[in-house]
Amino acid sequence: MAVDIQPACLGLYCGKTLLFKNGSTELYGECGVCPRGQRTNAQKYCQPCTESPELYDWLYLGFMAMLPLVLHWFFIEWYSGKKSSSALLQHATALFECGAAAAITLLVSEPVGVLYIRSCRVLMLSDWYTMLYNPSPDYVTTVHCTHEAVYPLYTIVFIYYAFCLVLMMLLRPLLVKKIACGLGKSDRFKSIYAALYFFPILTVLQAVGGGLLYYAFPYIILVLSLVTLAVYMSASEIENCYDLLVRKKRLIVLFSHWLLHAYGIISISRVDKLEQDLPLLALVPTPALFYLFTAKFTEPSRILSEGANGH
Repeated sequence: MAVDIQPACLGLYCGKTLLFKNGSTELYGECGVCPRGQRTNAQKYCQPCTESPELYDWLYLGFMAMLPLVLHWFFIEWYSGKKSSSALLQHATALFECGAAAAITLLVSEPVGVLYIRSCRVLMLSDWYTMLYNPSPDYVTTVHCTHEAVYPLYTIVFIYYAFCLVLMMLLRPLLVKKIACGLGKSDRFKSIYAALYFFPILTVLQAVGGGLLYYAFPYIILVLSLVTLAVYMSASEIENCYDLLVRKKRLIVLFSHWLLHAYGIISISRVDKLEQDLPLLALVPTPALFYLFTAKFTEPSRILSEGANGH
């Protein structure tokens, strides 16, 4: 039997916290904000988050974890120079930093010490923006009920970015100073400086648009992977299969984009019906094949040469 001190509870995310429990008797307090790790149920009682994240939740966290890694790799490649032999080791170090940060983040999250988390189910977009739904019963006094209704999908990303930044500042400067001999003193640390810019940007992006990203990330992955693959193949003047196979780096880029295509397709389908959704993965090579079959009509090399000549 549940006993309420205040029976009425206004607001979409306001709830009553359990004060005392003795057998079947539960005593609940005033309507207000739920403690961290809890959210309101349909009866407006604060309940602990005890569910395991769905596949889609893990895919979202994987997307947010990939963003700094991809940006690390991009700027390392951009600033390393064609003659630098340090790029590969820097790529591996960035992968280690992000992988270690992800593992540490899971270990310090509830339940502590294990590589899995407990979460609350995401029901709608407003779950990400509870600060916008604080009720004002008398239109004067606001009852503040802001809490993480999607625990821990919102805050765990910030924790991960913090560990990524700390590990980067501990490992990368020493590595770059040792191995980046082919670069000038002003160039060797530019990939690190770039990270000091994009980490705050990613943090603001998660803080403001976390809920929107949660629902849109599969389409973002597909669109960006298609665009970047087309830009890379045209910039590298790849017009046939031989141009693609002549360098291992081009194959690595191609397979990386194929993995992103597959990731986006799986995220969209959510693999609710495995036997129906798996055939969609056969579409993964389609953009690259379409590009190769139509490159002879567009002639990317001619367009690039004309652009370089200013025509």
